[in-house]
Amino acid sequence: MRPINVTITKMIDESPSTKTFFFDRSFESAIPGQFVMVWIRGVDEIPMTLSYTNAITVQKVGDATSALFELKEGDSLGIRGPIGNGFTLPQKDEKVLLIAGGVGAAPLAPLAEHVANSGTWSNVTTILGARSYNELIFANRFFMTGEIHVTTDDGTQGRRGFVTDVLNDIDILEYDKIYTCGPEIMMARVFEILHKADAHTRAEFSLHRYFKCAIGVCGACCMDPHGLRVCKDGPVFNGELLVDTEFGKYKRGGSGIRGRV
Repeated sequence: MRPINVTITKMIDESPSTKTFFFDRSFESAIPGQFVMVWIRGVDEIPMTLSYTNAITVQKVGDATSALFELKEGDSLGIRGPIGNGFTLPQKDEKVLLIAGGVGAAPLAPLAEHVANSGTWSNVTTILGARSYNELIFANRFFMTGEIHVTTDDGTQGRRGFVTDVLNDIDILEYDKIYTCGPEIMMARVFEILHKADAHTRAEFSLHRYFKCAIGVCGACCMDPHGLRVCKDGPVFNGELLVDTEFGKYKRGGSGIRGRV
């Protein structure tokens, strides 16, 4: 799959560390949760989820994203995709719970909007977490789709604490579909709560691993012990597939050496 050229048409500061980059190409066929490979010329190619059909939302965390932040409107990128398996869309009248942490809100916001606008009458509840008020992203998008519970680590917005504090206070079994994306340590805690309630099989988790080819050939993103390829078999996985895997324990970098989550 060759990258196509796109031009940046607009950039929005979502938080001090996060920007949304809009481009002149819309990927209407993308399923929420799928990703694209973004080629920053002369630097690297990295996986990014689509936060809109024509945009990616990026947190500045390394060399490639730092280079991306230096681009301006009118500059171009290479885009490969959409790639991978997205979220399983809910059926009519199903109750939906979204659990988003930090920039993990990016793939869940379009999912919330899809459900709210699909005419299925499904009910959407979101638990949205961030470190502080100024790091919350897409709160208004979630608010417009249903009920929202906000948590911040420092208490500057909503409830002080973590998304898992809210999760422990609600009846998980009321929800037919549960979707989550965020830091893996957060998702691992969510998984523990859902597994204890025997609700993990109704949940889907959007994972991030180091990608090279992004088409399931190189094996760089394989997960122990089953060899699941995050780029090809995921990046969205049902909770049943994550039982007794490396999820929440360790992952690998570009060299293949294990590192802490």
